[in-house]
Amino acid sequence: MQINIFRIFLLGLLLTVNLNGFAITGEENPTSEDEKFDPKEMIMHHVKDAHGFHLWDWKGHAVSLPLPIILLTDNGITTFMSSAFHHDDNGKVVVEKNGEKFVKYHEKIYQLNEGATAVEFDEEHHPVNASKPLNFSITRNVFMMWVSVAVLLLIFVSAARRYKKSENYVPKGIASFVEPLVVFVRDEIAKPMIGEHKYKRYMPYLLTIFFFIWINNIFGLIPIVNGANLSGNIAFTMTLAIFTFIITTISGNKNYWKHIFWMPGVPVPMKIFLMPIEIIGMFTKPISLMIRLFANITAGHIIILALMSLIFIFKTVAVAPVSVAFSLFITIIEIVVTAIQAYIFTILSALYFGMATEEEHH
Repeated sequence: MQINIFRIFLLGLLLTVNLNGFAITGEENPTSEDEKFDPKEMIMHHVKDAHGFHLWDWKGHAVSLPLPIILLTDNGITTFMSSAFHHDDNGKVVVEKNGEKFVKYHEKIYQLNEGATAVEFDEEHHPVNASKPLNFSITRNVFMMWVSVAVLLLIFVSAARRYKKSENYVPKGIASFVEPLVVFVRDEIAKPMIGEHKYKRYMPYLLTIFFFIWINNIFGLIPIVNGANLSGNIAFTMTLAIFTFIITTISGNKNYWKHIFWMPGVPVPMKIFLMPIEIIGMFTKPISLMIRLFANITAGHIIILALMSLIFIFKTVAVAPVSVAFSLFITIIEIVVTAIQAYIFTILSALYFGMATEEEHH
């Protein structure tokens, strides 16, 4: 029985890797057999955000889930579905709405200047007869962020109802899964980093970012949603880091600010020397949070895609077993990394809160 379960698990992981590679290569649609495969373009096309979900190709046609495009131009708000571009990402398809013309080039939407019928590019492939409107579109990452919020609400509301119905608050069902994780964040992160008497006020935030990052990291490994790489988006990690920075700054007590602007216990010249370093350190902490999460999640996606690209670079099936085997190994590691990165972001945030609220020792 154990062998059968292991085989099923192994088959599922192999299917995940193969589906990921299938969905990725299907987005490129080479026009001829002689066209050179560009792994860099394919990888960057996959890890960045998009205006729709490319699911698979069927008989030469892409099957996808379009998302709404919302643009603010000089004539007001213009809306339409991303399917209007017919999966074109090279600026060839012109969409006309409200007397305005739009093209999509490398997942960026441009508005053609008056009188232009097609987008033109300079030597560096920058559009010369088009401008960028303000883009408030629901992209793939935004959509999956909303889905993750809905999943979080479903999990915790269901757990709360289970507790309410149970006798003596004994966890049952989904609550039995949530409680050990909540206790882990409380006992292994909040209390040691912040302290027994001050950790409670920070628990809602710590629990939110832990589960929020973890769930979005997991979504990034699901091929059916084309690997929506939310945690690999620098804007997403920057926003979370800014929240940590704001809470740390607001929570800072007299002792915290004294250590930044006038370090106690050292000579005056050293105080003056350390002050700019400590001020810079205030901002490097959230920057390190932002880059660490972004880089680790993105790196995993890039490695898997690079390994799968070897099949198309060498143009032989003989490379497939090696590529799939190593991709499977990295995928297993990525499953563990999804939780590790959520833990690291949470524990470092708690550490900064603890440093900001630490009382002076005599």
